[in-house]
Amino acid sequence: MEAKKTPNADLTKKSGMFLNLGLLISVGLVLFAFEYKSYDIGPLKDLGQVADDFEELLDIPITEQPPPPPPPVEQPVIQEIPDEVEIEEKIEVNFDLDVKEETVIKEVVIADAPVVEKADEIFDVVENSPEFPGGMEAWNEYLRKNLKYPTQARRMGIEGTVYVVFVVNTDGSIQDVELLRGIGGGCDEEALRVVSGAPKWTPGKQRGRPVRVRMRLPIRFKLG
Repeated sequence: MEAKKTPNADLTKKSGMFLNLGLLISVGLVLFAFEYKSYDIGPLKDLGQVADDFEELLDIPITEQPPPPPPPVEQPVIQEIPDEVEIEEKIEVNFDLDVKEETVIKEVVIADAPVVEKADEIFDVVENSPEFPGGMEAWNEYLRKNLKYPTQARRMGIEGTVYVVFVVNTDGSIQDVELLRGIGGGCDEEALRVVSGAPKWTPGKQRGRPVRVRMRLPIRFKLG
């Protein structure tokens, strides 16, 4: 038969209370042990005055160290130079020249340097300009016979003056035919064609020698 404890005899319910109480008592004893002080009871001992043998401290002022003096400047040594010795020398000049009044000094004539002309040089202005055989009247007659009015220019009503530039060689032949200013409508091409097919000109001359000359001529197109 099992024996049952009464609820009043159960100590487990009060275990927490006893634990806290024991912890409180332990902490109190520890604090008391650290805070407890013991003093010796007896008469006070007179130590008297202690002799002061220390030297009085003096305030040492801060001093500034002056900069070192500059090095002495060495004065240049001046050496005396004796005066220059004047040398007297007699120079004999003979002005007695035998000059005759009849002596005639010839004038020196400086001739101009010869002008060197380059063979391939092209002149724009010369002493004797190139000329079409028979003159300008013959040139205009050549243009009237060989110049054809372009159909396109005639249909569009284009008229005006075409400027052509070309070079007349020393043998009178024509080369480097170029258009200087045109009017279009096929007139420019026709003017270049007629000038390129022109017969030889009389070449231009510079200082009596045939030279290459650049010519500029107008060719007029006008509807009749």
